[in-house]
Amino acid sequence: MNGTTTNGRTNGHSPIGPRLFSVNKPPSLDEFKKLTTDSQSLDYPLAASIESNVPIYDVPEFSELSPDQRSALQDEWYHILLSGPGVFVTKNLYKDNTLLNTVNKAYSKIIDEEKKRSGKRGDHFAGSGANDRIWNSFSKHCLQDAESFVNYYSNPWLPIISSAWLGPHHRLTAQVNIVKPGAKPQISHRDYHIGFQDNASCVQFPKALQVASQLLTLQGAVAHSDMPLESGPTRLLPFSQMFEEGYMAYRIPEFQDYFVENYVSVPLSQGDGLFFNPALFHAAGQNGSKDIMRSANLLQISSAFGKPMETIETYPLVEATWEFLKDMHKEEGLSDRVLAFVGNVAEGYPFPTNLDKRVPETAGMAPESEQGALIRGLSEGWSKKRVLEEMRKMQDDSRA
Repeated sequence: MNGTTTNGRTNGHSPIGPRLFSVNKPPSLDEFKKLTTDSQSLDYPLAASIESNVPIYDVPEFSELSPDQRSALQDEWYHILLSGPGVFVTKNLYKDNTLLNTVNKAYSKIIDEEKKRSGKRGDHFAGSGANDRIWNSFSKHCLQDAESFVNYYSNPWLPIISSAWLGPHHRLTAQVNIVKPGAKPQISHRDYHIGFQDNASCVQFPKALQVASQLLTLQGAVAHSDMPLESGPTRLLPFSQMFEEGYMAYRIPEFQDYFVENYVSVPLSQGDGLFFNPALFHAAGQNGSKDIMRSANLLQISSAFGKPMETIETYPLVEATWEFLKDMHKEEGLSDRVLAFVGNVAEGYPFPTNLDKRVPETAGMAPESEQGALIRGLSEGWSKKRVLEEMRKMQDDSRA
């Protein structure tokens, strides 16, 4: 089109760049180093202290602060997560250790009950069985001990912290992780959403969405045990959330090596909270203690906006179209038309799901999607009965 747009205006002096990051041009480690090591003056007047570039807040009784004072805290937390270190600590988020010990007993019962069941147990970024993990500890805690559940999740600081980053109507989920003495550290990574994609999937998301992904969730953890440095509290790389190519970079060995050489950790006491931007490079540390079972309730809080406007039920659509789709595939293979239809009729994203029944694999961090199952069914020549059985099982297993 000779550098001319459809409305006749030339764009010859303003070339349009690619919307995707390049797999052939690795992210710049030098730029990453500069971003994470440049001396930055941190000014958070409401923080009690700043340790290793991590602001530490002493959380008072909720009733002691006025709405304006709470809003001022939210302003600081928002700045920290967006354009500051990307992480902060809330000391004494839970002041009642008796409550936490009661909750820990509920967690122990859940873990003991689940260990009696057969089946593979998955984990994110760590080998199966390396830790004690409770998927969906939120729901399981409620069903195990409703009274302590009410007392735990009625903490008014939780929505104040969450809404500072996500605004109203967010949704909280939780997973318990208990790291045993001698357990190895995680690899450095970024979190949900794009952090749970493999590299081939990650590169397909445009640059703006890679940046926007971090605005859709807030990562948090409540310490359910004391976490001295020897027990391996979360390893953090302040300011790394601002590296736009971070989701493309964290799997690269040079970036992982740099993280290991430069991460910081802060000790936590039982009841403390740790909150961070999901794009922050981080990893659970190595538990080098002799007898500390490092226990945390991991909070993953999601924006209200990560939902479609209407509900689509895949099963009846596949039931009505499978024979037509099989005929198209028989003639064309996995053509653009076949892939377009599969992409429109089925869910390509396997979350939310039940991670007890649909175990994530360590390398990909995600179970198979509906689209993946349909493509596999076409490739293997499934009958309508078989594909519908697979779809129903996937849907049933995804329920809490």
